[in-house]
Amino acid sequence: MKNILLQTTIEHDDNDWAIERFSLLKAHLEGLQDETGEAAFRVTARNRDPLPQDDSVLSRLHESDVDQLWLFAVDTGHGLTANDCEGISRFRRRGGALMVTRDHMDLGSSVCTLGGVGAAHHFHSQNPEPDPSRHCIDDRETTYISWPNYHSGANGDYQDVFVEGPAHAVLADPESETGVIRFLPAHPHEGAVSAPPDDPSARVILRGKSQTTGRDFNVAVAFEASNEGGRAIAQSTFHHFADYNWDVQAGCPSFVSEAPGDKMLAFPEALRSTHRYVRNLAFWLGEHPRTTGSSRETSP
Repeated sequence: MKNILLQTTIEHDDNDWAIERFSLLKAHLEGLQDETGEAAFRVTARNRDPLPQDDSVLSRLHESDVDQLWLFAVDTGHGLTANDCEGISRFRRRGGALMVTRDHMDLGSSVCTLGGVGAAHHFHSQNPEPDPSRHCIDDRETTYISWPNYHSGANGDYQDVFVEGPAHAVLADPESETGVIRFLPAHPHEGAVSAPPDDPSARVILRGKSQTTGRDFNVAVAFEASNEGGRAIAQSTFHHFADYNWDVQAGCPSFVSEAPGDKMLAFPEALRSTHRYVRNLAFWLGEHPRTTGSSRETSP
């Protein structure tokens, strides 16, 4: 059985995107079975310890029995300490797997210093997208949020997603008409990700399309295992995994101002597609056993 840690970059807050708002994801992962019919994953879900202290788990993640870290960067830019980032980076260097996701503008920009995967995430004030023509507002409804803010639809609706290049293993869907993932939850202002040009292990695997401008944007970047570390996924928004985006009846923080949609509830195929994507991520990230060291890791 593989160990998955679902972790946010904020301490508990009933009125924020704390880990309790990802309970449907946790339940789905816990329900996945291996080829023998046994539970495939042991799932732990937690928020970070109060700042400014180091997080007791993340800062020492490389010493833990965790196989996969699913990191939800829901902070406003200061959710990880230097030692937290080092613990996560060392975790990956010794073979641990990562799924790192964030949201619009500078939300989650504390991930920028994570080894390898951090470079895949672009923000407004840190590591902006390399194409200057993308430094512009895409979501024009929520005016206080600036770029990157790709508008894929309302919370509670779904979006069509498109395979980039050869279909990656995490996109396989034998129940889909096309054999690949076709739908994920929508969000009014998704963040920006791309494959770091100096990392041959990384490539964009999935794209979305803005409902405002019609512009394509990257949804997911996959990193294969390499001398840099274990497998990883960089995802454009944590809203692909949040309870509210799977089922708006689950509720949201009071600061969410946009009117929700209901297409996820009206079209069950979109939720099934999302569940399949999550399943694929978990099994792909866990396909290779965690190692106790790699060519890039050294003892303290």
